[in-house]
Amino acid sequence: MPAYAEQAKDGGYRILVWVQPGAKHDAAAGVVEGRLKIRLRAPAVDNKANDALVAFMAKYLGVPKGALELAAGHTGRKKTLRIRPGEQPDWATPGSAAG
Repeated sequence: MPAYAEQAKDGGYRILVWVQPGAKHDAAAGVVEGRLKIRLRAPAVDNKANDALVAFMAKYLGVPKGALELAAGHTGRKKTLRIRPGEQPDWATPGSAAG
């Protein structure tokens, strides 16, 4: 499991991310302060960046979009995503699974 992820007591996972909205393209950009840095084209208005983050991370981790939710950080750059129990993210090859 990567440093930016942790298993929750209920069997799900928490993913710590640092979001940079308004980027030229959507991409993972390494780890910053223990969080996966995600660059998103979506602007930080009307919840667009949050929606884009959930969609990007679902594809990145190879889990259904409905398996992810934004648990904390709705208005900041530092966010916590939650993966529901029963889903197994693809830690070995993030981004390779079609989602």
